[in-house]
Amino acid sequence: MAQNVAQLTPILSAAPVVPVIVLDDIEAAAPLALALVKGGLPALEVTLRTPNALAIIKEMAKVEGAFVGSGTVRNKAQIEQSIEAGAQFMVSPGAPLQLLEDALQYDVPLLPGVSTATEAMAASDAGYSYLKLFPAEAVGGAKLLKSFASPLPDLKFCPTGGVSPQNAMDYLSLPNVICVGGSWIVPGDAIKNRDFDKIEALAREASQIGK
Repeated sequence: MAQNVAQLTPILSAAPVVPVIVLDDIEAAAPLALALVKGGLPALEVTLRTPNALAIIKEMAKVEGAFVGSGTVRNKAQIEQSIEAGAQFMVSPGAPLQLLEDALQYDVPLLPGVSTATEAMAASDAGYSYLKLFPAEAVGGAKLLKSFASPLPDLKFCPTGGVSPQNAMDYLSLPNVICVGGSWIVPGDAIKNRDFDKIEALAREASQIGK
């Protein structure tokens, strides 16, 4: 068994940025997803850090054109809950072997997090070729990924953690980076104020990075 690359590739390559969403307000779910998709960012990572996260994934999954995934997935129970809620992909902050093995039992692909060459090699041995570098800036950022490119040429990364409009291009210009994850597109105050036009504008800007 191996990571479902055929399903993951169009999701991660749909736009340069995957918004990382921490949301507990179910009513904001659909309009937020719509604003992000209209702005050109269809792949949405909803972190399982709030009580209503699974309900939010369900609502966002109804929005046409959205690829909705779950984030902060840490165990098999959360894998099953994510899939039941309609997640099309899953993201984890780490890559414990048990989680890697469990995720391969399902068609919905997992993007596991790594922060070292050893972790990346272990995930590759377990059947994974797309990985998340996390927390990207804290563990070495674009310089680290650049140094991974030669010894690990078959692996592609989605760096997340400390990525911003100022440094996103440092990552996206690397051959082993397929996209970046970022939370700047979904500022809490804009969601609270229901300023979905602002979020759409931020998404539109982010969708053009590197073009």
